[in-house]
Amino acid sequence: MGRTVDLLGDDDIALLKESSLLVGRTLAEVARRIAPGITTGELDRMAEEFIRDNGAVPGFKGLYGCPSTLLISVNDQVVHGLPGDRPLRDGDVASVDCGVLMNGLYGDSAYTFMVGEVAAPVKQLLRVTQECLALGIEQAVENNRTGDIGHAIQQHAEKHGFGVVRELVGHGVGRKLHEPPEVPNYGRRGHGAKLRTGMVLAIEPMINIGTKEVKQLGDGWTIVTRDGRPSAHFEHNVAVRAGQAEVLSTFSYIEDVLKAKGEWYD
Repeated sequence: MGRTVDLLGDDDIALLKESSLLVGRTLAEVARRIAPGITTGELDRMAEEFIRDNGAVPGFKGLYGCPSTLLISVNDQVVHGLPGDRPLRDGDVASVDCGVLMNGLYGDSAYTFMVGEVAAPVKQLLRVTQECLALGIEQAVENNRTGDIGHAIQQHAEKHGFGVVRELVGHGVGRKLHEPPEVPNYGRRGHGAKLRTGMVLAIEPMINIGTKEVKQLGDGWTIVTRDGRPSAHFEHNVAVRAGQAEVLSTFSYIEDVLKAKGEWYD
């Protein structure tokens, strides 16, 4: 990217954590409502209202011309799906990516939801993608490199026969939604940008059940798998620390809702 990395102090990281937690609470509201028959546009409108009611503004809407608060990517859509009149159906999976801007700092997180009864191989894809995220986060420590994160993600996904998307990457996050360094979901240990305390990263594995190859649709936004098979996407905001990364976002609000609905899986 060629820009300097913006290192944040602990006070700013605490504020960014508030933004990230509001994203988690917004995604929990999505979890409450997501079900066969609801449209992606309805979820988007609800999310915008919830974010504004909580004293923040949607982080995506208007940025790079984005028309929506959420990006909702269903089945073979990898990321950047635009909400609309499409009703979700039983058996779908939907990656819901959300950002907020509050106190001058961005939070950015994503979760892939199951809609109704989902096929066992797709459940496995979601499970492994979350495991990839956890393994990537373990590598987000001072003096490691972005290649250490990418290697951990790639190795785990490919061990299960899944494809790791190359064209889209994680990123730094802070006063801007997208900051250096880029954080690929593949790579070699010891390569890439060096990690320093004060960096906040959006680590976001995008893993396909089939080929790693993707293409962009004519709307200029939606990225889909080339083989038309499902994809999964999970994202956390993580502060680089010495010894152990600090996860600033959370899925716990989402998981509490899903457990209450009887839709949680182990």
